[in-house]
Amino acid sequence: MDDPPRRRALSPPLADAPIPDGLDATLVLVRHGESQYIVEGRFQGQAETPLSPTGRRQARLVADRLARPHDPPALPLPAGPAREIVHSPLQRTRQTADAIAAATGIGPRADAGFLEIGQGEWEGLHRDEIGARYAAELAAWRRTPTEAWAPGGESLAAVADRVRPALRDALERLAEGGTPGSPDRDQVAGYGSAAATQPWSIVVGHDGVFKIALLTLFDLPLERFWMWSMDLCAITVIDVRAGRAVLRAHNLTSHLSGLLDEEAVEVQEERSRSGAL
Repeated sequence: MDDPPRRRALSPPLADAPIPDGLDATLVLVRHGESQYIVEGRFQGQAETPLSPTGRRQARLVADRLARPHDPPALPLPAGPAREIVHSPLQRTRQTADAIAAATGIGPRADAGFLEIGQGEWEGLHRDEIGARYAAELAAWRRTPTEAWAPGGESLAAVADRVRPALRDALERLAEGGTPGSPDRDQVAGYGSAAATQPWSIVVGHDGVFKIALLTLFDLPLERFWMWSMDLCAITVIDVRAGRAVLRAHNLTSHLSGLLDEEAVEVQEERSRSGAL
């Protein structure tokens, strides 16, 4: 007879698990800023499209936030500078990473494992055209993303196969020179923690690939793909405590509030010029 569930030993870590055994570290995920394709309503995937003027301003704002992470209200990040900035090679992520690098003084490096999910024949097409020409395929992608995807595009399983080693590499670089942590240390926030001094890195990527990264880090099935969402230039913070992922913050966007205020002023000024009510 099996042991009672509460007495069963945890399974040993997989040889290809993305989190090194015993790692204490912090990973910050940052989605890129608004791109020209987003402004135009086009599907992006791995198509090259630069940041829009608004996207460049978003990138500067998130860069300033990460350059001073402990200014109030403080981000839940360790003391000291980030070890590195890793980014998808696509232009919109590279431009966002470059803005963060300029503000922090940390040199960025590209990793193709964090490329956005390839959207095949949909890339560059307006969303209305895709809805008209590929209605059945688009509906299937939204309902059962592990069973359907863009014609000529990537399956979620294929994306997970390249995200896992990219995550592993980023986390192994954080583990270099460190001492493995213990799951016996305090796990409750607010009581002081070794996390205050552990190493941390920044990954600049895309909404789709970050969905896969989060499912991978938290050992969730790919069928849960749509459970995560990240706004443009949003910040997500993941602690790793003795090799286990802990979600500290997700989809933070307060650093963009000044940009929203500026947009509201511009709308009001346009209304005043036009005489609109």
